[in-house]
Amino acid sequence: MPTQYEIGVIGAGNAAEGIIHGVLRNSVLLEDRIIASDPNPERRRVFEQRFHVATTEDNCQLTRDSYILLLAVKPQQYREAVREFANLVREDHLVVSIMAGVSTRSLEESFPRIKARVVRAMPNLASHVGAGMAGVCPGRYASEADLLRAQRIFDAGGKSVHIEDEALMDAVTAVSGTGPAYYYFFTEALVEAAKRVGLSPQYANLLAKQTALGAAQMMLESGEPPDVLRAKVTSPNGTTAAAMAAMKDSQVFEHIVAGVTAAFNRSRELGS
Repeated sequence: MPTQYEIGVIGAGNAAEGIIHGVLRNSVLLEDRIIASDPNPERRRVFEQRFHVATTEDNCQLTRDSYILLLAVKPQQYREAVREFANLVREDHLVVSIMAGVSTRSLEESFPRIKARVVRAMPNLASHVGAGMAGVCPGRYASEADLLRAQRIFDAGGKSVHIEDEALMDAVTAVSGTGPAYYYFFTEALVEAAKRVGLSPQYANLLAKQTALGAAQMMLESGEPPDVLRAKVTSPNGTTAAAMAAMKDSQVFEHIVAGVTAAFNRSRELGS
């Protein structure tokens, strides 16, 4: 009798790596209950060496031997990838997708022989350090228990929220799925500015990164909205006021909004 795995990961990329790290670190599952597939031997080796889980390049084997199928392939490639094992998906499978833009309806239609139990999720990269954020939305045939099983996977890497209206999943993708990149980009700019005004690269990086951590913790732990916290830092005619005035003149706020909107539109395009 073949080994039965609780989770079969199809696509052993960075996103899946963060998810599995959280699952194992929090003892949601042991390593012998996970298998990962990827056509790239280097990515399989990462999962074998870091997590000590089984790996394969055979998605059909993985599908036969797993209960939860975690689809972590690129959205542009998922139809081709799913076609390979679609006929092997059973009614007792739970299909969890982290692919941007791909709707639960589209995934359900990929398995026409059954009423596939699908849960769509959008996590982010911070699951690598236990601070991830995921929006989770069940498909037509997923049960409450299926939703809870999926949320347990993503809660292991941070937090998750149940998104009842799937139309909002593209917004989740644009805000929190893509969101870490915005903060990294801002921090890159802060580090560069620090160096231009005379700080060493070492101190520029330390000051920028620790400040980002502290600001995030203040927002989460104080319960105060960001505009209130910003006002507390901003004295009339002070240094922060000067910075805010320059950013307002450069329309930094509107440019950030435009970037998030572009991510939202691209997520919708990927699903079309």
